[in-house]
Amino acid sequence: MPGCFKKTLFALASLISFVSFILIVVAMGTPKWMTGKILCKTGADLVNATDPELVKFIGEIYYGLFRGGKIRQCGLGGRRSKFTIFPHMVKKLNTGLHVMIIMFLCVAIFFSLVSFGFCILNAIKVPYRAIKGPAGVCLWNFLAGGFIVLAVTSFMAAVKLHHLTERIANFRENVFQFVILEERFEDCFWLCVASATAPAVNLLLIAISGIHFPKIKTKTEEANVTAEDIMY
Repeated sequence: MPGCFKKTLFALASLISFVSFILIVVAMGTPKWMTGKILCKTGADLVNATDPELVKFIGEIYYGLFRGGKIRQCGLGGRRSKFTIFPHMVKKLNTGLHVMIIMFLCVAIFFSLVSFGFCILNAIKVPYRAIKGPAGVCLWNFLAGGFIVLAVTSFMAAVKLHHLTERIANFRENVFQFVILEERFEDCFWLCVASATAPAVNLLLIAISGIHFPKIKTKTEEANVTAEDIMY
């Protein structure tokens, strides 16, 4: 049986793994990874709008991994619309990269759950196989954190290098063309980033659990010293 100190650390690690799992699931299901301001360039060019008049042509957009929405401002008032990434819009995006982001997060969810299970196992008993012990827990946490980092990096690359927001804003726009004035990462994206810190914290906890602290002798143990012990 593991000691009380190790039990506490592994119980805490299991809780952190479960929190990481929840954060990833919530982040994937929310539609606000990115928000931005979009300018209806076609409408502004038609009326030769000056700076004060451009406000009438500036709309908003938001989206996540699966759905989003936008407000089109083309001079005749705002028009709200919602959209889904799958199955049609994804064909106009960088399909492979977008699917990879989702797959990376799904794999991270799997390893977070595996880490959760193995942390509970180590809190209950000392496994006889190394892969089920602290070494295995470290491996699952390293893999979970690595795949989260890959997903976050890939999403940032899709936004900055592949102009994801602009592609989404102009999907099925046959008349008007939109340009991106401003875009920013929202709380749901940062939730996913925060979930990557959980495996790192777990690795630290597992490292601490391997430290062998010196045992402190109680007064009773010190009192039970025989004459033979003194002679030696």
